[in-house]
Amino acid sequence: SFVEEAKNIIEKEVKLPAGYYLTFGGEFENQQRAAARLAIIVPLALFLVFILLFVSFGSLTQATMVLINVPLALIGGFIGLYVSGEYMSVPASVGFIALLGIAVLNGVVLVNYFNYLIINGSTLRDAVIEGSIKRLRPVLMTATIAAFGLLPLLFATGPGSEIQRPLAIVVINGLISSTLLTLIILPILYLKFSKSSGDREMTK
Repeated sequence: SFVEEAKNIIEKEVKLPAGYYLTFGGEFENQQRAAARLAIIVPLALFLVFILLFVSFGSLTQATMVLINVPLALIGGFIGLYVSGEYMSVPASVGFIALLGIAVLNGVVLVNYFNYLIINGSTLRDAVIEGSIKRLRPVLMTATIAAFGLLPLLFATGPGSEIQRPLAIVVINGLISSTLLTLIILPILYLKFSKSSGDREMTK
């Protein structure tokens, strides 16, 4: 980050008199405080989400499969920050938190419908194929509507745009990666691990 580069340059080129020291405050200090809080809140939130998924599906395997959508969303968010030249800030962190909910929702929509089809007599393979096709539109609509709603923030140029843009960049790019990868990877994982772990019989 800019602050780290500034620290390195100052350490090399500036000799402070004895008894003097240099601190960085303002936005950087606020960011450090927020990062410390998020380091506690985010893992706790993920743990609670996992517990809710386990209670809902009654399966550790399926709860884990849904939670795998989270890193799929993070991939797009980090790529978006890198390409746009933005850095990891508090607004960007808020964007990642918002992504967690949408990514998990998409996974729940797919896995729940797979289970529904199996309960109603479909084979595992047919349930995955039919469920992926029939839930393609709802998953795409959820991501598209959320992304379109953030477009004004992405192209904002007025006061406060430096806060709005990182959040929009993270969420929009995260939605793209999460949606595309979820529709491909989650059905494959469901087909493979449900077959091997016996989740199909459990859902019946």
